[in-house]
Amino acid sequence: MPASTPWRIAAGLLINLLASICIVFINKWIYVHHGFPNMSLTLVHFVVTWLGLYLCQRCGVFCPKSLPASKVLLLALSFCGFVVFTNLSLQNNTIGTYQLAKVMTTPVIILIQTMWYGKTFSLQIKLTLVPITVGVFLNSYYDVRFNVLGMVFATLGVLVTSLYQVVCSSSIFFFLFA
Repeated sequence: MPASTPWRIAAGLLINLLASICIVFINKWIYVHHGFPNMSLTLVHFVVTWLGLYLCQRCGVFCPKSLPASKVLLLALSFCGFVVFTNLSLQNNTIGTYQLAKVMTTPVIILIQTMWYGKTFSLQIKLTLVPITVGVFLNSYYDVRFNVLGMVFATLGVLVTSLYQVVCSSSIFFFLFA
């Protein structure tokens, strides 16, 4: 496979960013204006993800491997939880609160990697987490449309998304070098 140029990488990242922003706004619009059921929208997300992966496979972007279900169970469950809880968070929170809650994924990933994987991080990295955490807390505390259920879903979404990202990164290493 040819090496990617910096411009192709930048274009791919920009497309990913714009697509992510559009998905969030479209999902919120669907919730607000059409009352579309959350689980149905989640099903749509899974089907579109499957279709995208299928097309990528057919285009030769990757080659699937067969693994026993027990090896990918945590990865699959955390992916499902990440989609379900982030959709529920979006449904029950404002877009701003939803996006700010997602920012807490980085501190939680660092916490998981420190506590369960024994990974260490520099003081500078740890100090960057302070303004992130304080900012998210202040937004949540002063949010005029604060929703307890929304915060529960946001918290679960952050926890499961963080777990998914940690498992995914360790699983990729396992898949590539097993």
